[in-house]
Amino acid sequence: MLGALTLLLLYQLAGEVIVQFFALPIPGPVIGMALLFATLVVRGGVSNELRDTASNLLQHLSLLFVPAGAGVMVHFSRLGEEWPAIVGALVISTFVTLGVTGLLLCAFLKRGESQP
Repeated sequence: MLGALTLLLLYQLAGEVIVQFFALPIPGPVIGMALLFATLVVRGGVSNELRDTASNLLQHLSLLFVPAGAGVMVHFSRLGEEWPAIVGALVISTFVTLGVTGLLLCAFLKRGESQP
């Protein structure tokens, strides 16, 4: 488990380094996750140790939102000033996500019907 956690943190660190070096407007963990995904695709799958570690982290995912919630409370007055933009972004992104999910479902269903 320690090796898999180290691997996850190293990919996050690599993402942070890339973001800082190239001054990208994307969070470092997102870049790290994309790098990890690319590595897993090249390797052909996920090791059992990494799968077990990821499952354990997902079981305790709610605890990882506590720092984010505390950060939101620090900027509560800013939320009050910018709530229309936040609500608009949430509504639009929800509908876009539903639309893309529906289109993907239709594409996968058609693809599944055409295969023997």
